[in-house]
Amino acid sequence: MSYRIAKPRVGPRTLKTALAVIVAMLIVEGYGASTSKLIFAMLGAMAAVEPTFTESVASCLTQIVGVLFGALVGVLLRLLPLDPLVATGIGIILVIVLYNCLRIRFSPSLPCFIVVTMCTTPDIQPWAYALGRIWDTTIGLTVGMVINTLVMPYDNSRQIRATVKLLEREVIDFLEEMFDGDEELPQAGQMSKTIDEMERQLQIFSNQRLFWGRKQQKEQLERFRKCDGKARELVARMEILSQVGGSGGLSPENRAALAEQGAVISEPRPMDPANERDVVIDYHVRQILKLRRELLEALGE
Repeated sequence: MSYRIAKPRVGPRTLKTALAVIVAMLIVEGYGASTSKLIFAMLGAMAAVEPTFTESVASCLTQIVGVLFGALVGVLLRLLPLDPLVATGIGIILVIVLYNCLRIRFSPSLPCFIVVTMCTTPDIQPWAYALGRIWDTTIGLTVGMVINTLVMPYDNSRQIRATVKLLEREVIDFLEEMFDGDEELPQAGQMSKTIDEMERQLQIFSNQRLFWGRKQQKEQLERFRKCDGKARELVARMEILSQVGGSGGLSPENRAALAEQGAVISEPRPMDPANERDVVIDYHVRQILKLRRELLEALGE
């Protein structure tokens, strides 16, 4: 099995993560840094830098829930006369069971780490350590959220536009294959995958929260959703066309419209008005070209 090494790339999110970690650690150092303080501030800062605002909030909740669970379980176990290793084992089991019972989908590794530290380090003060870790994590999360939201906010509008343009090109390829002179009809499966990718990118775009340009973002989202609707209509039309049972002739108007878009049509036979299949095929081609034009208009091109 061969493995391909990805080309190194330092993107905006990587830079923002590094900046958030440095700022959070500088703040923590201001009131006496220790290894634990720096680690939890770093984890909080890294957790908050996600592609979208919604994902950042979910990640912050993950960290907060984890620290609270771990701190609470650690404090309770320290109050019991248990061997450190026995307390650690009970604590890990308790955290995992509670996570499962409450259907918390986040990883229990962070609270388990806190439990292990509190149970195996007898010289720390449980309440002081627990409150300190909550405070350090909160600092990291706050710094990460602020930097992630204000510094180079993620914008995937280019990816959405590129996906729409890809679909528009796939429409022409589909029609070229439809009328290439043989009886093998194209399938719309690849275009369905393109639609799914557009939906994924739209979900990311809609989960952004910008402090400026909100009106422009809302207008863009409405335009992209309109593109998504037109694209789905296109794919539905082409799926119908791929099931007609053979290629047919084209009317001069549709043939000229396709040629204008750069399509190479190999099928020389013109549409026969007396042939019902030719009429149906030509109608769907006309509707596809209309939807394609409306798709580009919705995109603003």
